Amino acid sequence: MAVHFTNQEFKNRKEKVLKNMSEANIDALLMFKQESMYWLTGYDTFGYVFFQCLVLDKSGNIILLTRAPDLRQAQNTSIIKDIRIWIDKADANPNDDLKRILNELKLEGKKIGIEYDAYGLTGRNAMLLNKSLNGFYKIEDKSELISKLRVIKSVKEISYVRKAAELADKALEEVWKNSKAGISEGKILAEMQKVIFENGGDYPANEFIIGSGHNALLCRYQSEKRILSNPDQLTIEWAGTFKHYHSAMFRTIPIGKANPKHYKMYDACLEALTKCEEKLVPGNTVGEIFDIHAKTLDDLGYKKSRMNACGYSLGATFSPNWMDTPPMIFTGNPLILKPGMIFFMHMILMDSENQLAMNLGETYLVTEKGNERLGKQKLDLVIL
Repeated sequence: MAVHFTNQEFKNRKEKVLKNMSEANIDALLMFKQESMYWLTGYDTFGYVFFQCLVLDKSGNIILLTRAPDLRQAQNTSIIKDIRIWIDKADANPNDDLKRILNELKLEGKKIGIEYDAYGLTGRNAMLLNKSLNGFYKIEDKSELISKLRVIKSVKEISYVRKAAELADKALEEVWKNSKAGISEGKILAEMQKVIFENGGDYPANEFIIGSGHNALLCRYQSEKRILSNPDQLTIEWAGTFKHYHSAMFRTIPIGKANPKHYKMYDACLEALTKCEEKLVPGNTVGEIFDIHAKTLDDLGYKKSRMNACGYSLGATFSPNWMDTPPMIFTGNPLILKPGMIFFMHMILMDSENQLAMNLGETYLVTEKGNERLGKQKLDLVIL
């Protein structure tokens, strides 16, 4: 079986969920987040693009409702024993199947928590779900019940993130080897992904972000693949991924020669990242990290170029993105930092007036007394 955690670890996670369910006074939890299913049972699939639901009642019963293609997927990758299949047909409404499961568990009239904030639960399916359950059960949004538990990583999870960080480091080496005038962005991406796969890594939960020239100012992937020129600027955001656990990095690399403004922007990013590191310690709030980020860059004259968030939690995530939020690093976020949390902190400067970019980002583990940068590559401004 392709299960990546011990039965004891899954048991411990289940006990934590049941405890939180009891405190929230709910009798069952309907999970639609693939991340929740993977964390609780090991179930590994992209079948969440269709309706599927993992049911956990307060007695500890776990039942998966999914489609036929995921029957063997669940059997091979998870500890789930009770797997139900809804049938594909023109007028299929799997909510009817789900309702039968809930009645079988004697949940009629009981309080049920639902993960509404899930890519696996479309707006249409959520409407059908509510229509099916309203009047028979007491329902409420419990989208963050498991997400909050997942923020603090176990020893095994941290080992997977460390492996992901090693893969991210190897990918950066490929960037340095292959980035020069006359080379296509596609070649760079291919070499990065190749080294990750060859060393045991996985697909990331979203595309690597790459852009040169005017596209270096973009924070999202887009399909143009430029040929690097001289001079040029190359922005890349990527993640090493292992067992779906991510460790992200972010760089802007001048090609040929740097614009004088690049140096000042880099110095600002490094100063801001260093000050954020100082705030990333147990007892501080997540919001304090952003505030020092903003103050540093604003004081240096980059208020118009910076972002309104400077990072987010990382963990095991599935498409369409590797941001394991909440939490996100923005002003006023009251979450208290604790050991075992993992954050990607990114310093982003996009100067539209001068068409210049500078980015610097690393993944960190919050430790008992401070933090550890998981990537081991140098933070220097590298000019290729």
